[in-house]
Amino acid sequence: MRLFLCGDVMTGRGIDQVLPRPGDPALHESWVHSALHYVDLAERRSGAIAKPVPFGYVWGDALAELDRRAPQLRIVNLETSITAAGTPEPKGINYRMHPGNVGCITAAGIDCCVLANNHLADWGPTGIVDTLAVLDEAGIATAGAGRDATEAAAPAVLDAGTGTRTLVFAFGLPSSGVPAHWAASPGRPGVNFLPDIDERSVDRIAGDVARWVQPGDLVVVSLHWGSNWGYDIPIVWRQFAHALVADAGVHVLHGHSSHHPRAVEVHRGRPIMYGCGDFINDYEGIGGYEAFRGDLVLAYFLDLDDAEHTLQGFEAVPFQLRRFRLQRASAEQATWLSTCLDRQCRSLGAAVSLTGDGTLGLSW
Repeated sequence: MRLFLCGDVMTGRGIDQVLPRPGDPALHESWVHSALHYVDLAERRSGAIAKPVPFGYVWGDALAELDRRAPQLRIVNLETSITAAGTPEPKGINYRMHPGNVGCITAAGIDCCVLANNHLADWGPTGIVDTLAVLDEAGIATAGAGRDATEAAAPAVLDAGTGTRTLVFAFGLPSSGVPAHWAASPGRPGVNFLPDIDERSVDRIAGDVARWVQPGDLVVVSLHWGSNWGYDIPIVWRQFAHALVADAGVHVLHGHSSHHPRAVEVHRGRPIMYGCGDFINDYEGIGGYEAFRGDLVLAYFLDLDDAEHTLQGFEAVPFQLRRFRLQRASAEQATWLSTCLDRQCRSLGAAVSLTGDGTLGLSW
């Protein structure tokens, strides 16, 4: 089984404005009142964008890489609401993409969108319900949100045609900015909220997995957790991740929220991705945090044994975001990412090195 995983895919705001069906550009931010401002920033940084762009434009060179590597399943964290309605949450930054632009998700053949994050409900319960409806109509599975608590807690059940089901459970945590009042309840749409990373949460996830898992299933747990910036992996994160592997039957831990890649660990043959970093966004031209090189992103490809679902191979393909489009990273950029990630992973018992084609390979 080969999986494609990546971090945050944010196709709202400025990106929505360059797609064929842009929504209302009005924003409710302190200093910016139109999403077109973010288009202007990107164009000033990297050059003109030929608007409107085709739906596949934002994926750029990643489309050819996906075709070449042919993963059985493609799973992303979709960090925007898909709606033309709703009421903006009073949180300062509100992302949404017009439903008419869902083609930019289907263009990459995405199988599952994780929705348990701190931007799904930016336009209130209406935005959540609209997002679920649009993705369902497009034939894309969802995890981590629902029209009520039962639906939000249910995993996406994916069939790759290999005889093995993949269950994707998703949770949003307060450390990434998910507010407690966004939690789905019996009568209210919301996200699958996890208030803490403690023994009780391990037991909760283990119970969720036990209720759904069948012999031979591959279990992915996707967590939106932690800060946007910084490389530190707290010991409590590692303890929690190890417990999910050892006690909850998790085969892959897919972490995200950080705007740049964080360390990867392999525990008992199971990959733990503490922070996949952003993959698509409209942050180009925004100043601050340049040392983290947030314009450099990774597409992760995991090969898992069919029987035990242990990790057999792990590669990450580097890209740069320019003009809202993914382009293959240069040799210098790939080297920087490899050195940075290797430095993080070595303290966790793994190592990263560059292959001949500029791909990052993980050894453990």
